Amino acid sequence: MPLEIVRNDITKMKVDVVINAANTALQMGGGVCGAIFSAAGAEQLQAACNEIGECPVGQAVITDGFQLQAKHIIHTVGPVWRGGTHNEEVLLTACYENSLALAASHDCQSIAFPLIASGIYGYPKEQALKIAISTISAFLLKHEMIVYLVVYDKQAFGLSEKLFTSIHEYIDEHYVEEHDVRFLRNRQELHEVLESQIIMEEAPLKRKKRRLEEVLNHLDESFSERLLRLIDEKGMTDVETYKKANIDRRLFSKIRSSVDYTPLKKTVIAFAIALELNLDQTIDLLSKAGYTLSHSNKFDLIIEYFIEDENFNIHEINEALFAFDQVLLGA
Repeated sequence: MPLEIVRNDITKMKVDVVINAANTALQMGGGVCGAIFSAAGAEQLQAACNEIGECPVGQAVITDGFQLQAKHIIHTVGPVWRGGTHNEEVLLTACYENSLALAASHDCQSIAFPLIASGIYGYPKEQALKIAISTISAFLLKHEMIVYLVVYDKQAFGLSEKLFTSIHEYIDEHYVEEHDVRFLRNRQELHEVLESQIIMEEAPLKRKKRRLEEVLNHLDESFSERLLRLIDEKGMTDVETYKKANIDRRLFSKIRSSVDYTPLKKTVIAFAIALELNLDQTIDLLSKAGYTLSHSNKFDLIIEYFIEDENFNIHEINEALFAFDQVLLGA
């Protein structure tokens, strides 16, 4: 079900179907189109496309994958950018909608998209990215499929310069070097040791030692228990929650069925974002799985930035994490 942004060569993706940014005549072109034709076997793929004939802008057609690892290739034609006044947004949205619908009708479980129309067709990358993510995420709210948005390099990625700068400034302002953290921690530990020595000198009475059974009887809520309680308190369904968290249904089932399950940190944060928890609530949920947020970790600072900004769009957060070479949420 999740949407994941990956940096890769789309012709090497191990998925059921890859999307080709085609031209209306379905002829071998340059860029992504040329790479897919070459990797699939240009002669075979061109023959299959010739049988179909053509594809209008915004529509999608399907062929075999031939020599690709993917079973199928869906060919969709993006709009040429003409200033945004010629229905470009509607047509680009249709490319994603029709490709996803065609993939679902062929029982595809995984699909890899390039950033359609953002190459020689000139669609502004930031706008093309927003259309891709909003259209794909809307589809995933109603369907189960793994979707990859494949970019070849950073230059092909369209994170807003303003957002990138804002996050960069936030990191610069709040980031604490790891050696500073260790220094502060060591000072704190020293302070705690001295404090405990003073307390022991002032109060030498022996404290009654608790039995292990007594300690275990005072266990706090587990992560799974806290998560399920929060879902109920927010009035959300399980499906709504794991989809908003960009989490696979099978992983959510594992968390629900195992009270002692410990997820990855990125999974915990994905649920915090889906539930729109504030910073204190997020830290509390993290603690149930044995994690916290640190100002010596850029990933943590980016998460903190979005929570403080009350921006709980997990795909926008993942755009930023990707741009800063950090692990993505969910998925």
